[in-house]
Amino acid sequence: MQAVILAAGKSTRTYPLTLARPKPLLKVANKTLLEHNLDNLKGIVDEAIIVVGYRKNMIKKYIGNKYKNLKIRYVEQKRQLGTGHAVSLLEPYIEDRFILLMGDGIYSRKDIMECIKHQYSILTTKTKNPQNFGVVVEKNGILADFVEKPRKFVSDLISTAMYSLDEGIFRHIKKIKKSRRNELELPDAIKALAKEQKIHCVTAKQWLPIGHTEDLLKADAILRKNKNIIGKNSKILGRIVSSSVGDGCIIKGNIKNSIIMDNAVIGKNSAVNSSIIGENAYVSGKALNAVVADNSKIINATVKNCKIWPNKKISNKTIMHDVK
Repeated sequence: MQAVILAAGKSTRTYPLTLARPKPLLKVANKTLLEHNLDNLKGIVDEAIIVVGYRKNMIKKYIGNKYKNLKIRYVEQKRQLGTGHAVSLLEPYIEDRFILLMGDGIYSRKDIMECIKHQYSILTTKTKNPQNFGVVVEKNGILADFVEKPRKFVSDLISTAMYSLDEGIFRHIKKIKKSRRNELELPDAIKALAKEQKIHCVTAKQWLPIGHTEDLLKADAILRKNKNIIGKNSKILGRIVSSSVGDGCIIKGNIKNSIIMDNAVIGKNSAVNSSIIGENAYVSGKALNAVVADNSKIINATVKNCKIWPNKKISNKTIMHDVK
């Protein structure tokens, strides 16, 4: 069996972190989103096909042509023309059944196993704000309709965008028309497939979507079970509470409920709380509910409720607005 991970998009909602890297290479619990999904696919599939686009070479270099015992193949989506278009590029490489995942979230191994019990399935979950998602209407556990971001309430069940499919989907993708966004939308092809085949609705046990930077902190806490994770060659001289610290970091201050990326330095008497500190960043002061992107320096300053773009230097002041 094969797996497909769509990882071509450029994510603006996770700026400034995705200015320097594609979203699937963001880390939670000290592993990239891609690594989490590939680990959960291990032993289930023989090959994973990763659809790349934005900063494709970073993904290729990081993952390589083999991940543990899993064969990796790359397919490039040169233009971002929708999920349906991305899947259509796979037709020459798909042999039979495949599991389709999005690269901007983390799917559990149990959910993957449940989905592949069926020839055709969709992983779903309930939400309080279905109007922001693709809403699933099911009858007796079978997909009956698929409504994208409905203005009126039709269901609180939404798609997680993980599917169990086979090569039959390509026939339906060829028939769909572009949406208002001028894209080929995979849900349109899924709706067409549902008219011919039973698509089983599987309820997710654990799905961790990463839509915004704050979702990284939520997923990180869940995966490490509120314990600390410390990377290789990091020096911890301060206090760490319920946080992830990457490789090669120097921590002299206090860290709580935060993600510290590789090679970051947190100075003595500094405080980082509910924040994300990017690679090679330096903080001497306070970062509170903030995102400090790669290579930025916070010197004797406080950044609060804001995002700091890469390569910025903030000294001797309090900042409560985004710095681009």
